[in-house]
Amino acid sequence: MAIPLLDYSPTSQNQRVTGFEVFGDEQPRVYSTDNLLSATDMDNLIEAAYRQIFFHAFAADREKYLESQLRSGQITVRDFIRGLLLSNTYKRSFYDLNSNYRYVEQTVQRVLGRDIYNQREKIAWSIVVATKGSKGFIDDLLNSEEYLEAFGYDTVPYQRRRVLPGRSEGELPFNIKSPRYDDYYRGKLGFPQVIWQTTVRTYVPQDKQPKAGNPALFLDMARGIGPKVNPPQRIAASNIDYMTSVPYRRK
Repeated sequence: MAIPLLDYSPTSQNQRVTGFEVFGDEQPRVYSTDNLLSATDMDNLIEAAYRQIFFHAFAADREKYLESQLRSGQITVRDFIRGLLLSNTYKRSFYDLNSNYRYVEQTVQRVLGRDIYNQREKIAWSIVVATKGSKGFIDDLLNSEEYLEAFGYDTVPYQRRRVLPGRSEGELPFNIKSPRYDDYYRGKLGFPQVIWQTTVRTYVPQDKQPKAGNPALFLDMARGIGPKVNPPQRIAASNIDYMTSVPYRRK
């Protein structure tokens, strides 16, 4: 028998602050199937979903079958997000390399678009992971009232209200605030690594690099040539016999 979700009290965060939304460059762009006008818009929506869940998806990490179903209208955006969360890439990158607490924190950030309220919420969802597994935890998040009210079935999750009007700086993005690996696994994998370089590397733009026939290409070769010449004679002026050295006409 699964233990019901423990009660936790929400704290005041940006996404719970109501107010007039002033859109700008730092405001998240909302991707939804309600306003798709072309195939390019669908491509952008899929890329936004990958960025939200994986932060970056390599060619081997892409779920081609789910993409095909989403393009043909067989599944909703919510189903596509569920497929990414249950994929081997997400399991290998987040579930296998983190504790339940950290796995809950990173998944809530990506799915609900907000930070964990407090330690009690982290413990409550960790119990769900322990009793229902990762699949049951993800299903409970996607079926929660908060997710359906914020994103519904057709909108890609995003970090909600990261920037508030009147503040000089907004909240840090989740991928910067919560890196993929915790301290234990970062030490186990041997990073971050500090590499000291003894030589200073320089970069020359392509338009400033010498072309074929430029004398600068032969400068090193010219410097490498060491011609052997006879050294000049060093004779003091007092030792020169001017009378015999200067030619003159003999009678």
